[in-house]
Amino acid sequence: MVNPHFDDTIKVVGVDADGKKYDKVSRVQARGEESDMHIVLDVNSQLYPMHAGEKYRMVLSQTLNEDGSAATTNSGGSKKSLADRFEYVMHGLLYKIADDKNQSGDVEVAVYISFGGLQLLMKGTPAKMGKFKVDQRLFLLLLKE
Repeated sequence: MVNPHFDDTIKVVGVDADGKKYDKVSRVQARGEESDMHIVLDVNSQLYPMHAGEKYRMVLSQTLNEDGSAATTNSGGSKKSLADRFEYVMHGLLYKIADDKNQSGDVEVAVYISFGGLQLLMKGTPAKMGKFKVDQRLFLLLLKE
C-alpha cells in the first residue's frame, strides 16, 4: 500500500495572481482542505488548465506503484500504477526545506520541489512535513474533483 507524503483535496484560490509570465505555464495558488497547507504550483496550462474555485485531489508520493514498492522500471507492465487514476502527473526533486513564519508568527516549514523547471512550494506546520527530505524524488499527481 502506498503511503504518500501528501494526500489532500486542494482548492484553487488564485491563478497567475502576479500576471501570466509564460504562455504555457500558470502559477496556481491553493489551500489544502484538511491539511491547511498553503500551496503554490506551476502547471502546464496548455495540458492541464486550472481555475480559481476548482477542487483537485493532490498526492505527493515517492512511487507510482500501488503496492508501495520502489519506483523502478516496470518490466512486465503488470503492476498497477497510481498514474492510472490521475489526470496530471509530474516527477521532480525536493531541493530545499526552510523554516518560515506565517502571518500570525507561528513557525511553518516550506518545502520546495522542482519538476523540470515547474515549481511547487508547500508551507505547513512542522508536524505535517516530517516525511519530506532534501534530495527526495517525488511524483505529483492531480485529479479534478
